[in-house]
Amino acid sequence: MTVTEHRPWRGVLVATALPFDEDLRVDHGRYAEHCAWLVENGCDGVVPNGSLGEYQVLTPEERAKVVETAVAAVGGARVMPGVAAYGSAEARRWAEQARDAGCASVMLLPPNAYRADERSVLAHYAEVAKAGVPIVAYNNPFDTKVDLVPELLARLHAEGHIHAVKEFSGDVRRAYRIAELVPGLDLLIGADDVLLELALAGAKGWVAGYPNALPRESVRLYRAAVSGDLDTAKELYSQLHPLLRWDSRVEFVQAIKLSMDVVGRHGGPVRPPRVPLPPEQEAAVRAATEKAVAAGWA
Repeated sequence: MTVTEHRPWRGVLVATALPFDEDLRVDHGRYAEHCAWLVENGCDGVVPNGSLGEYQVLTPEERAKVVETAVAAVGGARVMPGVAAYGSAEARRWAEQARDAGCASVMLLPPNAYRADERSVLAHYAEVAKAGVPIVAYNNPFDTKVDLVPELLARLHAEGHIHAVKEFSGDVRRAYRIAELVPGLDLLIGADDVLLELALAGAKGWVAGYPNALPRESVRLYRAAVSGDLDTAKELYSQLHPLLRWDSRVEFVQAIKLSMDVVGRHGGPVRPPRVPLPPEQEAAVRAATEKAVAAGWA
């Protein structure tokens, strides 16, 4: 089966939160349980070692074991690890580790040690593609300061370096420009608070944060949106949107982990420790999550 016939990045793939114990060691047992629980509740796969997984502060041994744990829990076809690194040589090694662990695809940021130009971005993806595992590009211009604009994505796809893109810019108009320039490139929703808009624009998947806490209704929302069931999608979207929208990545991570604790999934401590949400925001997250639990969403 070719890559174009089997696209494991399609559907709802959860950017998994990584549990730590009180000594800030990775709790691999709880992580395996969490991955399995997500799939049991309708999610199509998991994305370990992303920003929700604190990948930048893991040791190499921990990072590799996180991937292996996810594969053992749900199967390699359902696991798309983040392989981001400061440079292309290290990112290629992580892609090779994912490949050898049995993963069917990987997700790759541009170089993030500096503000890379187009030539550097092309060379970076070309090098990691040598690992031989399909790459989903991750466009996060806020954190990397490198914007994978549609024209650059078209070049990366034409060279055979990428098969899809997780689009986190929040600019819904890009979906149409990408479809115009490179119709063979799968668009994945990357920013949760534009899920409905990008689903209607033809997205093929969602690399999602909030299913960590509320998987069933998150999946139901995505399925309704991509199938054109707008009555269901709009109702669910309006109820979930207060949880999906945040001004910063730190706040979003904290909100997800707080919601996980409310529903009994135990987001737990993070490494490095982060400042908690302001009291009024924490109260709003708790109230919205408790409402979802009462409605049977978790």
